[in-house]
Amino acid sequence: MDTTLPALMLVDRPRERVARLTLNRPDKRNAMSNALRTQLFAALEVADRDPDISVIVLRGAGSCFSAGYDLSSEVGEEQPWYTAGGIGNWPRHVTDGCFRIWDMAKPVIGQVHGYCLAGGTELAAACDLLYVAEDAMIGYPVVRSISPPDNQFYPWFIGMRRAMEMMLTGDTISGIEAANYGFANRAVPLGDLEATVLDMAARVAMVPTDVQQINKRAVHRQMEAMGIRAGIRAGTELQAMSAMTDSARAFYASVREGRLTTALSDRDGKFGDYRTKAE
Repeated sequence: MDTTLPALMLVDRPRERVARLTLNRPDKRNAMSNALRTQLFAALEVADRDPDISVIVLRGAGSCFSAGYDLSSEVGEEQPWYTAGGIGNWPRHVTDGCFRIWDMAKPVIGQVHGYCLAGGTELAAACDLLYVAEDAMIGYPVVRSISPPDNQFYPWFIGMRRAMEMMLTGDTISGIEAANYGFANRAVPLGDLEATVLDMAARVAMVPTDVQQINKRAVHRQMEAMGIRAGIRAGTELQAMSAMTDSARAFYASVREGRLTTALSDRDGKFGDYRTKAE
């Protein structure tokens, strides 16, 4: 990892054989720039290679897990790994990252509190287990102005009807709803979240790693037999098409002009949520 970069990723070992990775950009609600993503995936790979680690926990610092990708940055530059260029580079690149987590040997446990939006939901969905605060706010508001997800996991995890409602409105679901719908394993009060995750990580870590990696793959292979990998890959093409619509181009133009906050407020104002929600 390049130590000249800011410490966008914190790593500690809170329990025996448990590595914990913390997205550390709290002033930006852990918006995922390529610099942060580079450090994230480097830390994931280090933990996956480490024979003293059996399970990885992923969480966010500050008020939330992650508000998504950093729209103020140039996502096509300095990507953490090579993804073929041309139309659809970004959604293909994002999906590559999610499947990198999917294909790691060690189980990854997501710990979600506060906002878990857009790319943040894609990162959370890539985790093998997911525990959320009851009052977490999970959603994909990007559908209101740009496109459906780069990684279209929603129908797979929560079913067609609920996925359709989220895709047609951009509304959030709570942590309790996320657990009830199947997006998360469990929702707990915020004050109990860390202990819940670490207790589960300790239980997962008791199974030998050489067996556990096969247990993880066994579940994934069933999902792949049902078509999840091909379906999500197909979704990248639809995301790329939507990003070329007049509405998406107008939104991106506002962002390039330095009006990201205004563009987001204009997008969400009519819905009265996210940053425009009345307190």
